[in-house]
Amino acid sequence: MIEITNNVYYVGVNDRNKSLFEGLWPLPNGVSYNSYLIVDEKVCLIDTVEVDFFVQFIENIHEVLGDRKIDYLVINHMEPDHSGGLALLKKYYPEIQVVGNKKTFDMMSGFYGIKENTMEMKNGETLSLGQHSLQFFMTPMVHWPETMMTLYQGKESVLFSGDGFGSFGALNGGIIDREINTDWCWMEMVRYYSNIVGKYGTPVQNALKKLAGIHFDYICSTHGPVWNKYVEKVAGMYDQMSKYETEPGLVICYGTMYGNTERMAEQIARAASLAGVKNIAMYNVSKTHHSYILRDIFRFRGLIVARLPITRACTTRWTCSSPR
Repeated sequence: MIEITNNVYYVGVNDRNKSLFEGLWPLPNGVSYNSYLIVDEKVCLIDTVEVDFFVQFIENIHEVLGDRKIDYLVINHMEPDHSGGLALLKKYYPEIQVVGNKKTFDMMSGFYGIKENTMEMKNGETLSLGQHSLQFFMTPMVHWPETMMTLYQGKESVLFSGDGFGSFGALNGGIIDREINTDWCWMEMVRYYSNIVGKYGTPVQNALKKLAGIHFDYICSTHGPVWNKYVEKVAGMYDQMSKYETEPGLVICYGTMYGNTERMAEQIARAASLAGVKNIAMYNVSKTHHSYILRDIFRFRGLIVARLPITRACTTRWTCSSPR
């Protein structure tokens, strides 16, 4: 069993089989589906995992609990890679109470036909587990309407953040950031944010304001490492990205048929370099997946899209004004 901190356990799984996350974004290093158990006078499970991994998931739970029952399931996010195990979980724990908000239960009824044994929470409300309690923060559109975050107030405080502060990449043995070399995490975190959460900058800022002034020792996202050593760095990155703040640099995107547009892009890049720009990313958009391009557009201040005009000659034929 994997204990994160006092009575908080990791029971998530890794997916190294899927090539595209949600059928869209490449996963060269896989992805994790993170779930957590809190063992107090009451037992609380935070989120489930994608249903394809349910067998491993239930084994992880049994390793921690044995025959002990789960009292509560908190659903921070209803997307199926996190809620997909819900219907099967209820077959093992039929009396489990599902904790969420009104929009959670509307979706749960539509997705899985489950309506009973629910406990609705509102922003700032708390739930006692015995020695410790949970506090709930509504964070709509980070990045679905029902998303929320849950704060565990124990000897060390833990923020269960749903998809917030998440990252692509499977966890290869180490779970907590201090246990692993996190060099790979940062760009995968930016790619995750920019492609999935990026357009919701205002809701992210609203969520950060609700959490302002609250101390937490751990951030437990549903994807990627558990943050402990780098809590402040991760929160700072989300603050910066959601404000659309960038660092000096230039992204040059182009498409080319015969290499001429590419040569033009090379000249632009050279001129930018001579002008003192050191961070320059060049992408042939027909070769590089858009998720990596969007990642760098979020990072760097400048963007040039190199294209030559196309004029329509007739209803059935296209001609180009210049060779590409």
